[in-house]
Amino acid sequence: MSAHFTPETLKFLRGLARNNDREWFEPRREIYERALKQPMLAVIDEINTAMHDFAPEHVRPPNKTMMRIYRDTRFSPDKRPYKRHVSAWWARRGMEKTSGGGFYLHVDPKEVLISVGVYMPEREQLLAIRRWLAEHHEEYRARLGAIVKPRARSAASKMQPLMTHIDAQPLTRMPKGFPADHPADELLRARNWGVHVALPVERALEPALVREVVQRFRLAAPLVEALNGAILEASEAVRRPSRPLF
Repeated sequence: MSAHFTPETLKFLRGLARNNDREWFEPRREIYERALKQPMLAVIDEINTAMHDFAPEHVRPPNKTMMRIYRDTRFSPDKRPYKRHVSAWWARRGMEKTSGGGFYLHVDPKEVLISVGVYMPEREQLLAIRRWLAEHHEEYRARLGAIVKPRARSAASKMQPLMTHIDAQPLTRMPKGFPADHPADELLRARNWGVHVALPVERALEPALVREVVQRFRLAAPLVEALNGAILEASEAVRRPSRPLF
């Protein structure tokens, strides 16, 4: 049977949402390990097996892919210690500590979120992506269109996309260095690029969960490859030594 979560998972997450403190969490740590951590690691392991076919550079050990339940509160006025979801992030090899393109999954008390792309990249990566999009916006739009194109999930269902655009959080003006009338206007003003979908939380309890995630990861993999390619190309250009003049 394919890996998935249990009703105990959702019960724990709902309780954590109401009681986000160590006094509630610590006596229930064993439940967290059994109902959240163990099934998430199993889900990641199965997804990894599939990703060898379409995103091998993103395959990492499950314990490195699963994200910590603890929040980083050092610079936040919100001091609640725990996230209200269990999550995983498939970064590209070599980009584990950066904000390059990748694949994301989380389960919270209300939904299963699947997201693919680049979110709030670092300054150098942001510029690299924008410069690439300025030259390759038609290619990018074609890849994006293939993902968000409506399609039937079953003969009885209406046509709908498997994923939709993420919130680009666009700038109000064109970023410095790009003409105001550039044909890639909305892509260049964006601060995030990619696609996502929110599924009913009940999907987390079904053996079809891994299949649902892999289907969308596979579909959106060319988008991640293009965005990371732009970052890697710019990084290689910086490292490449200049040729002598004589």
